[in-house]
Amino acid sequence: MEFLSEYGLFLFKTATIVVAILIVMAAAVANAMKQKKEAKGSIVVTHLNKEIDHYRDEIRNAVEDEHSLKLAAKEEKKKSKQEKKARKKAGDSQAERKRLYVIDFEGDPKASQVDELRHAITAVLTSIREDTDEVLLRLESPGGMVHAYGLAASQLQRIRSRGVPLTICVDKVAASGGYMMACIATKLVAAPFAYIGSIGVLVQLPNFNRLLRDKHVDYEMVTAGEYKRTLTIFGENTEKGRQKMAEDVQEVHQLFKDFIHESRPAMDIDKLATGETWQGIKAMELGLVDEINTSDELIVAACEASDVYHVAYEKKKKIADKLGSIMESALDSTLLRWLQRSKNNNEMMS
Repeated sequence: MEFLSEYGLFLFKTATIVVAILIVMAAAVANAMKQKKEAKGSIVVTHLNKEIDHYRDEIRNAVEDEHSLKLAAKEEKKKSKQEKKARKKAGDSQAERKRLYVIDFEGDPKASQVDELRHAITAVLTSIREDTDEVLLRLESPGGMVHAYGLAASQLQRIRSRGVPLTICVDKVAASGGYMMACIATKLVAAPFAYIGSIGVLVQLPNFNRLLRDKHVDYEMVTAGEYKRTLTIFGENTEKGRQKMAEDVQEVHQLFKDFIHESRPAMDIDKLATGETWQGIKAMELGLVDEINTSDELIVAACEASDVYHVAYEKKKKIADKLGSIMESALDSTLLRWLQRSKNNNEMMS
């Protein structure tokens, strides 16, 4: 009798676990179906003025006494009222503060973030006031594929075509395709040690033809058109194919130079289109940038007279991606803890 009782309890526990698993799986499937029906992503807007004010208040609360805090709050309230009166006095068209929209672009060789950039720009242009508002792009990119960065530059051109001032700030690097994007700016700003330039074109690929021949492996390639394939990875490259590829590279380089010269006509493009990079201070001397500063300084200064909003397009992650991120984070954390313990043990032994 006791055996039957325990067996029944076992079956009950098993059934409970199975039911729980089925519920979780059903919820996951329902959520996946819901995600398919919903938009692929969403626009996230952050009011940077409030974020900076929050930082300031945290510091003040830590270092100032209660009396000083009350005086500061009173002074800020008074200043806010005066600014509002001044704007209203100037007329209805000036009743609202100017807005600065901040967008980020962190480029890789494929310019993979173009999709997010496109959505963010579209969102901003739907509500921007062309006579007052501005856009600031924080750009970081070492460059990459010509066609991908050409599309990214075209997205920025949409802002300029609307007559909206566009400031582009480079804190670390804007090289090659990244610099092509940067040249769209109304004003181009770089940090003192940011890498700027690399106005050049590069094509490189390995060739395994001799290796395949040594291993007695044939490689066949059928093309229609004399220059359908100029250089190949596995086939035997010809001098004619190499020459055609060199001509194509020179042609792209000339298009690159023409694009830069059109955007920044004061530059000595023939002197600077050598593929070299320069740090911010030297880049300004050569006319590649207009100002030396950081994006942080620009944003903090803008908050004094404008409402500053960071605009980003965030793609919605699928359940599998979320689980993968959680597992990756857990593994990274475990590995770091293990390495730290190993280091501590070695230090103790030594």
